[in-house]
Amino acid sequence: MAPDSILGYLRSLHAKYAPLFEGEVATYIPELGKANPEWFGICLVTATGAVYEVGDTGQAFTIQSIVKPFLYGKALEECGIEGVLAKVGVEATGDAFNSISLEPTTGRPRNPMINAGAIATCGLIPGEAKLERLLATFSHYAGRPLLYNEAVYRSESMTGHRNRAIAHMLRGFDRLGDDLESVLELYFQICSTSVTCRDLGVMAATLANNGVNPLTGERALAAEYVPNVLSVMASCGMYNSAGEWIYRVGLPAKSGVGGGIIAVLPGQLGVGVFSPRLDPHGNSVRGVRLCEELSRELQLHLFSPPINDASVVRSILSGADFHSTRIGLAQEVRLLDKEGGRIKLFQLQGNLTFTSAEVVARTLHTHLDKGEKRFFILDCRRVTGVNRSACGILRETIKASLAAGVGVVLSHAKSVPLLIESFVDHPDGSPGECFDIVADTDAALEWCENHLLRDFRQKEASRASDPSAPRRYYSLFLGLTEEELGTMESLLEQRTASAGEVLIRAGDLSREIYFLSRGSLSILLPLSGTPDATPRRIATVSPGSAFGEMAMTGSAVRSATVVADTECVFDILSLRKLDELTRTSPSIRIKLLHNLSLQLAAKVRHTNRQLEALEELSA
Repeated sequence: MAPDSILGYLRSLHAKYAPLFEGEVATYIPELGKANPEWFGICLVTATGAVYEVGDTGQAFTIQSIVKPFLYGKALEECGIEGVLAKVGVEATGDAFNSISLEPTTGRPRNPMINAGAIATCGLIPGEAKLERLLATFSHYAGRPLLYNEAVYRSESMTGHRNRAIAHMLRGFDRLGDDLESVLELYFQICSTSVTCRDLGVMAATLANNGVNPLTGERALAAEYVPNVLSVMASCGMYNSAGEWIYRVGLPAKSGVGGGIIAVLPGQLGVGVFSPRLDPHGNSVRGVRLCEELSRELQLHLFSPPINDASVVRSILSGADFHSTRIGLAQEVRLLDKEGGRIKLFQLQGNLTFTSAEVVARTLHTHLDKGEKRFFILDCRRVTGVNRSACGILRETIKASLAAGVGVVLSHAKSVPLLIESFVDHPDGSPGECFDIVADTDAALEWCENHLLRDFRQKEASRASDPSAPRRYYSLFLGLTEEELGTMESLLEQRTASAGEVLIRAGDLSREIYFLSRGSLSILLPLSGTPDATPRRIATVSPGSAFGEMAMTGSAVRSATVVADTECVFDILSLRKLDELTRTSPSIRIKLLHNLSLQLAAKVRHTNRQLEALEELSA
């Protein structure tokens, strides 16, 4: 289902970029040089908690500079915005991550994403047990306990001469206190935090989810500071290629020389990528290329797509409670009441993007049941727009549903032509036996009901093919004795109609009652207020049902038009003969009226249930 289609896409990206051998593993910290250059992992985590991972996502490595946004968030919580800004700026430098970039007059580091700014930020963390508290915070982001790698920490501490020079310059400008060495060691330790690619994906998704871990529900960062963290990630997170990154990828991000990258689409998802081969800027070569394509193909650029949320599935209705307007046999209605739960109506709303389509896909997946035939209706009436990535997810989801034996039908899709085109152009998704695109929800329900009732109708058709039996199954004839059935059959006149032929016109005088033996009919009601009184279908008549039967109650004028959808065979009982029957066999007339009253009562009960469902559908 949806997880497979998304994983399939990530696998294709992994296969595409795994043969990319450009770049070198960082060696200026000796322990980092031990990394396998071919490690490669991708992890995408949505703000609703879905995790999709491919490749070496469980391989441990050190977080390095990716720790900086999480450190910055902690400092904001501890010291407030103004307290942090007094010590560290937010301006991009265009310089390398380890540049000594300080404001010339104040000595304030230009932003917290370069080493000078991160070291100064470390100095802002107050209190005791700073390392333990910071690791606990990072663990909230990842959703599991995180520790630092002692060997990498020692390697960084022994070779971190440039960072020591930065720290002494900060001390000279009074940006660090006398505890310079402890601050520096804290910085080396947190940069050595051991993580996996999956951890990075979850940590990024926590920022996307306004500071709440989407897997654990635990808050890692106060919501008020999330925009501040994402802002500096967007402007300064990718070292001296930050401008090109925001131009091409358009997502707040942070990279580290360990080979990791995190990228955040606020409100929707987080991405973690791990590949140790670095470009001259210190960014993962595969990671940058992959994120560029991911953003382009899934339309994730921060400045192009609208925001959506998990409420894309507005409601889910059951076909047991919400039938089409088709008029069928009482047995069919009872069967739909019993088995209609196999029909699910998913009412979609809002703008469909990658993440909202993923929610739809997972929702459909939870309603699959391989034990029995099922039908899904995707009602697009309230869908305001759709992009290519959403079309791709929905197409793959529907293909997987069809493969699982589920019939799928789209309704009200005219408002989203791109969605229709995605199925017309895709041979495996074109309309067929188990998939269709129809005008409205009623037509979709009827489509599903026809498939559900197919076996039942085949049995009824075989019985009706017996020339001695067809009329005994008319719904108004239930309860008649053999003698009474014979009397009724002697009064009926059999007729035929071609597809498109009008049998009854609105406004005609009521002179007959009709009984459909074979075929299908539509009952149309003219809509007042339209220029040409365009008729609207209010019901479909199936074999065994009566129409025009309200003439039995004394209605003089037809209120609707009846048109043959297919070639039809039907019987007519004239009111003149019905009046004769009243005189000669009043008990038959009483039974006919009794059956009519039962049908009307059933329609009222069913209508009440429909209205309850409609309240939910149109609320």
